[in-house]
Amino acid sequence: MTVLEYDDDILIIDAGLMFPDEDMLGVDFVIPDFTYLIENKEKIRGLLITHGHEDHTGAVPFLVREIKVPIYATPLTLGLIKEKLKEFSIFDVELISVKPRDKVVLGNFTVEFVRVTHSIVDG
Repeated sequence: MTVLEYDDDILIIDAGLMFPDEDMLGVDFVIPDFTYLIENKEKIRGLLITHGHEDHTGAVPFLVREIKVPIYATPLTLGLIKEKLKEFSIFDVELISVKPRDKVVLGNFTVEFVRVTHSIVDG
């Protein structure tokens, strides 16, 4: 997870999980600490997901349970996120589909989406 903050605007990029090292017995996965985001949730303008891998999407259900935030991603990535949210019985999330070259203004941030080559399509 990457968090950008400028003035009164926060932008979150990805919300993934980490799989434990072999010496972390009994731990299924590790998620980011959302404390700062929860304390400043009124400043959060959006969550951008770069692609559908677990290390970029796995913590989304845990984040959106705490913070209502619109999620911006490509159609395939949104489909994967939607299925993950269903597993957690989370249905009231704003999912916004983007495509390459789309520009989105989120507070002080202007984001342009670009296609990249990666091991998952629609990244």
